[in-house]
This record gives sequence, C-alpha cells and structure tokens, in this order.
Amino acid sequence: MAKYLMLKHYRGGRPSVNSVPMDQLTADEWAAHVQYMQDMERRLIDSGELVSSEGLAMGGAWVRFDGEGRPPVVDGPFAETKDLIAGWMMIDVDSYDRAVELASELSAAPWAGGEPLGEWLELREVMFTTPIDAG
Repeated sequence: MAKYLMLKHYRGGRPSVNSVPMDQLTADEWAAHVQYMQDMERRLIDSGELVSSEGLAMGGAWVRFDGEGRPPVVDGPFAETKDLIAGWMMIDVDSYDRAVELASELSAAPWAGGEPLGEWLELREVMFTTPIDAG
C-alpha cells in the first residue's frame, strides 16, 4: 500500500474543463459538488482507502520561526498566490494506477450546469521513511 495526496487548487496551474468561477455557481450546483465529494469520501472510507480529506478556506498566512525568544514572523494573507490549496484527499491504495483512477474520479465532481468540473488535481505520493533501528 502507498499513500497519495490528491491536492485541489483554487486557482493556478492548468484550467479546469468547466471553468465557471466558484462564486458564479448556483446553490444547487455547489450542493451537488459537495455531495459528490462526500459520497466519494464515504466510498473510500468503506473500502479502507481514505486516510484524510479536508477543504480549506481561501485565506491564509505565511509563518516562520524568527529566533529563540522572539515571536514568530507572520505575513499574509496571500490569497493571490497561484498555488492556493483548496483541499485534499489522502488515500492509501494498492498502486499508482489506483491513485490515478481515484484522482480522475475526484476530478469529475459536478460543477456548473451539472457538468463535470474536469479540474487538474496534483497527485503526490507521500514520502516513506524507515524507522531508525534503535538496536
């Protein structure tokens, strides 16, 4: 089994097939989109393949350590960044091919007019490290 992260982006990267902006969706279109993702989550929970899934707000801040005894440096929000992450699903699957299959399914969530969104998802394998042998 390998873990993969399917990243959704608010903007940036390759455009979706159904490129209607989120703020132009009707309440019913948005509800159908969310329901599709919830249904997919339920199927992945039932199959034992879902590790984690979350949607993120558009705002955010950059934070970094600024030295011992000093407060962290906070700058932002940077909502204009091209790589703003909208959310993710982390899956634990038997193969890369299964990860691609699930990413394609997630990309097909309904959008404007009930048509598939066809968004590009960033699919990244989670790094695996072997625990250090203490003996």
